[in-house]
Amino acid sequence: MIIYMSDIICVTNRKLCQEDFLTRIDRLAKAHPKGIILREKDLTEDAYRKLAEEVLAVCRRYETLCILHTYYHVAAELDHTAIHLPLPVLRSMTSKEKKKFAILGASCHSAENAMEAEQLGCTYITAGHVFDTDCKRGVPGRGLAFLKEVCESVSIPVYAIGGIHNENVHLVREAGAKGVCLMSSAMTGEGILT
Repeated sequence: MIIYMSDIICVTNRKLCQEDFLTRIDRLAKAHPKGIILREKDLTEDAYRKLAEEVLAVCRRYETLCILHTYYHVAAELDHTAIHLPLPVLRSMTSKEKKKFAILGASCHSAENAMEAEQLGCTYITAGHVFDTDCKRGVPGRGLAFLKEVCESVSIPVYAIGGIHNENVHLVREAGAKGVCLMSSAMTGEGILT
């Protein structure tokens, strides 16, 4: 089974990047993935805003969707309508705040999380981590049964995350995932699925 860039959401982590971060973003945006989630959780809100402005400019150049992360006030200030949130942040938002976003995603770790995220207005979710991954070293992946249960519990698209590569990508699609999220390979350029 082939998975195309249009089925991939790239997730950033500049600490994994082996070249200039904006150069890496340029390469990713040029490849036209489904989207790029700017997930730089260690930054202050002000530092995130500055980086978001730079990344959004690159993504606009290639007409590639950029999804901001966590800082929904920054997204609103930048008049940007795509955000991905941790579930506790999503829970804290008012209906009025959520209505500012045409694309609203959340990170889910159970079918119950997924159903709650959908009920709270999400247009897609990420589910993971599916397989063992260096990003969660020592924490076993939740597995394909978990992913299948999440996919069957909601009607919105589910993107699998965690330990996904060329040899197992077909398994997540068979479990019902719309696509995949890649972080390590997106940041290093190694093993990107095409």
